[in-house]
Amino acid sequence: MLRLRAPGVWSLTGRQVGPVNRDLVAPASEVSVNSVRNRLALLFFAIVAAAVGFIYLYVVPQLRSSLTAEQLRRLEAVGSEQGARLDAAMTAGISQQRLRALVRGIDQRTGSRVTVLGVREGDSGPQPSFVVADSELERTAVLPGYPAASVAAATGSAASAVETVGGERRGESAIALSDEGEPRWVAVFSTDLADVDDNVDLIRRQILIAGTIALLAALGAGWLVARAHARRLRRLEKAAEKIADGDFSTPIPVDSSDEVGQLAVTFNEMQKRLERLDSARREFIANASHELRTPIFSLSGFVELLEDDDPDPEARAEFVRTMREQVARLDKLTVNLLDLSKLDADAIQIRREPVELGDVARRLAGEFGPAAERHESAIEVGEGAAAAAAADPDRVAQIMRILIDNALTHTPEGTTIKVGAHIDNGSASLVVADDGPGIELRARERVFERFYTGDEVGGSGLGLAIARELALRMDGTLELRSRRGRTEFELRLPAGAARSRG
Repeated sequence: MLRLRAPGVWSLTGRQVGPVNRDLVAPASEVSVNSVRNRLALLFFAIVAAAVGFIYLYVVPQLRSSLTAEQLRRLEAVGSEQGARLDAAMTAGISQQRLRALVRGIDQRTGSRVTVLGVREGDSGPQPSFVVADSELERTAVLPGYPAASVAAATGSAASAVETVGGERRGESAIALSDEGEPRWVAVFSTDLADVDDNVDLIRRQILIAGTIALLAALGAGWLVARAHARRLRRLEKAAEKIADGDFSTPIPVDSSDEVGQLAVTFNEMQKRLERLDSARREFIANASHELRTPIFSLSGFVELLEDDDPDPEARAEFVRTMREQVARLDKLTVNLLDLSKLDADAIQIRREPVELGDVARRLAGEFGPAAERHESAIEVGEGAAAAAAADPDRVAQIMRILIDNALTHTPEGTTIKVGAHIDNGSASLVVADDGPGIELRARERVFERFYTGDEVGGSGLGLAIARELALRMDGTLELRSRRGRTEFELRLPAGAARSRG
């Protein structure tokens, strides 16, 4: 028996699954770190921060290394170009004054400090030991350690290195100057790398400034975008609250084709279906109340007549027949409600065994014979080839009872109902057709909906819904084809081996 409860969530049978607990729903005005808006904004911020950090940690060191390498290549080129002149001058025994003038001239032309070092034999081989000449101040020429000069003196080939002198980096390129094949001097071409460091510091500052601006912009843009999405999600939340309260009148505006827009479209479709379901539920409650009240009122009246009066045998028999009809109506409604409840609870067991559909058709035609006579209609069973299906025989019979009863209930007197079975493309079909007025177009799409009644004849509107659900549980289908002057329901099931007889 259906009972109305507080607004909440309703199942398809009209039962309330549970009330809406509004204490579990955070108000839209309460914004926390866990809100979608803030999490999206923080995600944007984190992505941009990671990108800026990567650029800072990868590009700046690479830039310093590249600029330093470029300066060393320039010094190597200068050393290769000027080394021959210095080698010739030192081999010719040029005077100290002329040597100083030569290195100053090279310094002025190349922009590189030139230092000539003397080489002496040490424990580890030839090593630069003293300053012979310097293009700048010779007293400062003794400060560097000249690692490139040591390599050049030991190997006799050009070498480059970076050295820190007085807290400043210097790039050096050394070339060995030989006398009779033995390195006696080393020419060192060096330059201050302060420009490189200044350029790298400038780039670092620019990256930090641009990164800060990008982070702020990302945070603001992410917050705005997330706010827009959060506003759209709040619309869905408010619409869900209205639906929970039974208000289906406010659709959600669809303002985009993205995922949230598609969700809004789906939500609106769900809202329409729930509205139809709620309307059908209300209609069903009214119909069920009428269906229950009429036979109960009728039975109550006959019981009073039987108790208070002493009818003659003919009237008593009429009373009993009418009471049986009312009890049958109550039994039918009760069975439908029970079957619907079992379907929702997935408690109906489906067997799989061979079922001869022609035998089912003939048996049920005989079962509905008296009802057809009272309706002044005829039930004809077509003769055809054996049509065996793999299905539950009891459920197949239940579906056929629903279809035949539906045809007798919703067609005028004198209608011919034809029942036939056949095999088609590996499927076994059982067809119930009538030559009644047909089903209106607007009702064809809804005849299988629960609680829907397409005319004023009455009934619970559950039979066809139960029939289709049972067909689906047996891996089959139940289809409707209707036009003026003919309505046809076809139950299509997987074909099975015919059961042997004898």
